[in-house]
Amino acid sequence: MDKIKDQLQHCLSEFYVPDFGEKYHGKVRDNFHFENKIVMVTSDRVSAFDHVLGTIPFKGQILTDIAHFWFEKTKDIVKNHIISKPDPQVLFVNKAKPLPIEIIVRGYITGSLWRDYSNNKGDQYGFKLPENLKKDQVFDEPILTPTTKEDYGLHDQPISREEIINDGHVDKDIYELAEKYSLQLFERGQEWADKQGLILVDTKYEFGMIGDELIVIDEIHTPDSSRYWVKKGYLDCYSNNKDQKMLDKENIRQWLINRGFSGEGTPPELSDEIRVFLTEQYISLYKKITGKEFEPALGDVKNRILGNLKMLKL
Repeated sequence: MDKIKDQLQHCLSEFYVPDFGEKYHGKVRDNFHFENKIVMVTSDRVSAFDHVLGTIPFKGQILTDIAHFWFEKTKDIVKNHIISKPDPQVLFVNKAKPLPIEIIVRGYITGSLWRDYSNNKGDQYGFKLPENLKKDQVFDEPILTPTTKEDYGLHDQPISREEIINDGHVDKDIYELAEKYSLQLFERGQEWADKQGLILVDTKYEFGMIGDELIVIDEIHTPDSSRYWVKKGYLDCYSNNKDQKMLDKENIRQWLINRGFSGEGTPPELSDEIRVFLTEQYISLYKKITGKEFEPALGDVKNRILGNLKMLKL
């Protein structure tokens, strides 16, 4: 707890180096593009409902570590873009041409899909969901709900596989392969999460092309891109219409919703209390996923990264 509080003043809100590649500023990452490589710096920024809200201690380190963990654990399914991890908050990767869509795999009906379903808008993906589903109910088989990839500040939009293929967003063979990889990655993720006492509820995958080869990029199964529940107690919560025990970014979404914010207007300022709480949730998830203790990199994040980047061969 004390280490988290001490780190509140050292969070990395943005990383910038003059004359260092071509910078792309995302919601969470500051990516620096070179001819065929990218330096991906994961900040401590937290976002929800397409708004950057502030920072959370150690968030960038936790996301980077978990992404690297999963890239290693799934590289037998599909190649990824990882070259090395030169810093606790940096991934050095091969540059790929991103597909203009994201594939979201869902094992349960919850979150935004449940909200859409409750408002009779659950058929935006080219198929109808079963009737009389209950919040947090498991699907018989995982479903795919792809979205567009919009520019920073805009909301990704639901899209059907038919639109993706027929409108020429992605070649049919490539998209079908991306679907296949997504389901295999999700199955691997669910199997491992189950062993660790977790449920991998849903997640998003991003893919890109290097030449003629499809690879997975960005991140895999992190608490920013995925929803995790604690396995113990799932059935009790489900049966009694209680909220599931969450160890992911849904905590901050619920905190915002409880304060009357769900994307419109100005979000409330994050208190130090919620920032510390969210860090504790992320650390708990880190331990459960990796089976390791979290060793925080303390102090000035920016100068540490600058020192480690000097050793990269760009």
